[in-house]
Amino acid sequence: MKCIFAAAFAALLCAAPAAAEVSLRDTASLHAFLASGTPCCVIDARNKAKQLSAPLADTLPYRKDLKINPTGVVVVIADSDARAVEVGKALERSSKAKDIYAVKGGARTWREVTAGYASSGMPGGFIIPKNTCESGTAIQQY
Repeated sequence: MKCIFAAAFAALLCAAPAAAEVSLRDTASLHAFLASGTPCCVIDARNKAKQLSAPLADTLPYRKDLKINPTGVVVVIADSDARAVEVGKALERSSKAKDIYAVKGGARTWREVTAGYASSGMPGGFIIPKNTCESGTAIQQY
């Protein structure tokens, strides 16, 4: 009976959801991550002066009481690698994040990695095709 109980208990421990994992990511791994199109929540944990003087687009400023409910990976940008990991571990305890990436190299690395990606899905401009104001039958109908 004790063996059955021990086996059942061990199975439950193995079946329990894994805790979030904080990992330090370099430029190459961040490029691969962004290319995959996986959604992410980007947290700016730099000091307030740097957040104001050099803001990062589409980021959420970090504060000690920050509560997030991420649906994807959490990316943490800080003034140092150690601070990014520290904030990542704090978010690991306070959220249900599955994976937390601390950006190695901070804002400089993040800007380098995101330079080729648009900040949103909306285009920055548009082109009006030639001859679209002529009367007659429409070329395409929706």
